[in-house]
Amino acid sequence: MNTLAIARIHRAAPLIGLLVVVVFIVLIEFLIRIGIVNRFIVPPPSEIIGSFKRVIVEEDIIHRFFVTATECLTAGVMLTVFGVAGGVLLHRFKLLQQATETWIAAMASAPTVLMYPLFLVIFGRSAWTMIMMGFVAALPPVILKTLEGLSSTRRVLIDVGRSFNLTPTQQFWKILFPAAMPTIFVGIRLGLIFALINIVGVEFLINFGGLGALINDLAERYDLAGTYASICFVILVSVLFFMGLEKVERWLRPFE
Repeated sequence: MNTLAIARIHRAAPLIGLLVVVVFIVLIEFLIRIGIVNRFIVPPPSEIIGSFKRVIVEEDIIHRFFVTATECLTAGVMLTVFGVAGGVLLHRFKLLQQATETWIAAMASAPTVLMYPLFLVIFGRSAWTMIMMGFVAALPPVILKTLEGLSSTRRVLIDVGRSFNLTPTQQFWKILFPAAMPTIFVGIRLGLIFALINIVGVEFLINFGGLGALINDLAERYDLAGTYASICFVILVSVLFFMGLEKVERWLRPFE
């Protein structure tokens, strides 16, 4: 496949994705109109779209959006710093890796959101409860993927570094870390998903904060269209973080 064909595929992919979303929305609208899907469970997409203006004007959703986005950004920065550092530490000390890797993997699958009462006691009913819940839930995948990336570095690259008499520090920064970066970014993406889920979930549970609290409020009022519109803003937070992370990855790997 030549370069021109690849470029055309890259240009067409977003349009195809948008078309799939539009077809899905039209299909859901049709199924609701003919009574196959219960409109008291899933409101028509036309009503959801029509509720956006009301939710934005009456529910102060822009402020709530930035509250949730700020919490996710704070948790994301923390899990990137501590998660990558934790993975490097486990790779450096094999005994520590053997002692803790299984526990970290188990923690990744644990329902940490159920620990929110403990975090409420420690941090109070504040934004830090959401941030720390997101951070704790998202930390294991970043640690594990960092460890995986460093451990799977091709042996030939390490041998090349040794042939140039690189110090261990130079070996890490010039060979190990660049080679592991794609896997590390996979871990950060997974971590952001975990963080966003837990942050919005705890906001919903304790009815405090940003979009999660708004979803709880609208659901209790049985405003289904507004509830689904608020969920769309949660999805928007996720999309923005993934787009930003993709740009950072391209900036750090400009020649790939």
